[in-house]
Amino acid sequence: MDNLTGISDAIAAAFPKAEIQKCIVHQIRNSLKFVPWKERSAVAADLKKIYTAPTLDQAETELALFEEKWDQKYRYISKSWRKNWPELSTFYKYPPAIRKLIYTTNPIESFNRGIRKVTKTRPAFPTENALLKLIFLAVRDIERKWTHTYEDWGIIYAQLLIYFEEILKNYV
Repeated sequence: MDNLTGISDAIAAAFPKAEIQKCIVHQIRNSLKFVPWKERSAVAADLKKIYTAPTLDQAETELALFEEKWDQKYRYISKSWRKNWPELSTFYKYPPAIRKLIYTTNPIESFNRGIRKVTKTRPAFPTENALLKLIFLAVRDIERKWTHTYEDWGIIYAQLLIYFEEILKNYV
């Protein structure tokens, strides 16, 4: 999820067993927002060392190195990463193939944008059924654009079944 105020608490209240992974892409965008253009690529490269680290320990080491290097100029970046670290580092519990699926919310946002695109131009719907039909048709159009395949999907699928066997058993 992205870093909306209160959303973590709301999810924890509704789904106490949920593991929350904040969107790394949103965190990076937020981190680079106030970095001057000439230093942006250097700061981004050092941030990349954090979220691409092979282990949680290595990621924490990279975050400490980032702090040493950049805190004098951009203390708010490491402060934000530290504040959100428990929910930014959740994906380290999983193998790299699963991490690739959960480190960003961009696919979900793209889907939501597709639904909003067809509903925002209509001020009202005559019935709830009319809205449901429009959303159904929008989802069908969105699905047609889903041509991207994940590399090593068989491995990813097998790992998902291992980690989430109880949840997925009703769907497999």
